[in-house]
Amino acid sequence: MLYPMSPKVVELKRKLESFMDRHIYPNEERIYREAEELGPWKVYPVVEELKPLARAEGLWNLFLPESSHGAGLTNLEYAPLCEVMGRSHLAPEVFNCSAPDTGNMEVLERYGSEKDKERWLKPLLAGEIRSCFAMTEPAVASSDATNIESSIVRDSDHYVINGRKWYTTNATDPRCKICIFMGKTDPNNPDRHKQQSMILVPMDTPGIEVKRPLPVFGFYGVPDRASEVVFTNVRVPRENMLLGEGRGFEIAQGRLGPGRIHHCMRLIGLAERTLEKMCRRVRSRIAFGKPVSEQTVTQERIAEARIMIEQARLLTLNAAYAMDTVGNKVAKAEIAMIKVAVPNMACQIIDWAIQAHGGGGTSNDFGLTQAYATARLLRLADGPDEVHRNQIARFELRKYSNV
Repeated sequence: MLYPMSPKVVELKRKLESFMDRHIYPNEERIYREAEELGPWKVYPVVEELKPLARAEGLWNLFLPESSHGAGLTNLEYAPLCEVMGRSHLAPEVFNCSAPDTGNMEVLERYGSEKDKERWLKPLLAGEIRSCFAMTEPAVASSDATNIESSIVRDSDHYVINGRKWYTTNATDPRCKICIFMGKTDPNNPDRHKQQSMILVPMDTPGIEVKRPLPVFGFYGVPDRASEVVFTNVRVPRENMLLGEGRGFEIAQGRLGPGRIHHCMRLIGLAERTLEKMCRRVRSRIAFGKPVSEQTVTQERIAEARIMIEQARLLTLNAAYAMDTVGNKVAKAEIAMIKVAVPNMACQIIDWAIQAHGGGGTSNDFGLTQAYATARLLRLADGPDEVHRNQIARFELRKYSNV
């Protein structure tokens, strides 16, 4: 292997795969049923039942790099484990490795005060509460984070927050107790990247209204608990500011780097699972006198899917290695490349799998519509394809600035 796994990672991967076989795959129908029947405002019992089992087996908080609170894995070491978890929508939260909690925990670990860590990070690490990240806004093109209009205004020993956010994952979850909110403290600063700040906002603060859950291709709760939230004159103490005024964009860039790796590795796992479903389906169905697996078009798609998955995995492992060795800021191009390549790869493979399943592929019976919703969502989340492509092109053109 180009990036061999250490003995520690090999053992964790073995334990993860065993747990998936024993507890995750057998409960997938249940998580989709509970999400549909209970809706996005409720806790899904199956998740709470499985979390203690995962924690007891040491499969807990694997995502936190260089931290005494997690497994102490690098991004490269965590990548194959994240891929395993990505094979099922149920898995990440069961192992306390789901977004946006992972990114929020990393922010609290790096920038939170000791008081913040005790009040918020500790219960998040224990899986006792959940969190949300309020950045995207419906009134502006949020692909450019400098467009954010929400305000954070200093008032003596407090800040007053106003704004409307959406696609705020987890806000409808009754366990969601803390929000990391991004808004402008200095809207007139000539440096547009120093206008924004991030601040901790307890979800029980007066003035917060979770307006509605937002469906993702008609799904509420799985694959995402997207929500619209309104903040009206929300007052929080001055010490809730993270890192300092004007540092929000800086925090966002540091937060999103690892998150993009996590999203991409999970999608590779989802693509692998989808290809398995496709292969099993076409081997079991007869059309025009022979198995669908013997149709040339099917074989071409299976071959292309295998090639695309392997390419995406190597590209993502390379990005993880770059993040570990030169840092997130220097690895910007590698991170941007996977953020474009992997969701597009997954969308294509899931589309082929839907086609191979016939009409049934468009139902919810095979998990393919849920998989497609996830993959398509991730062509937008953490920055749309177009933004990342522009960034990649700029990096490439700089090589020829003196030509």
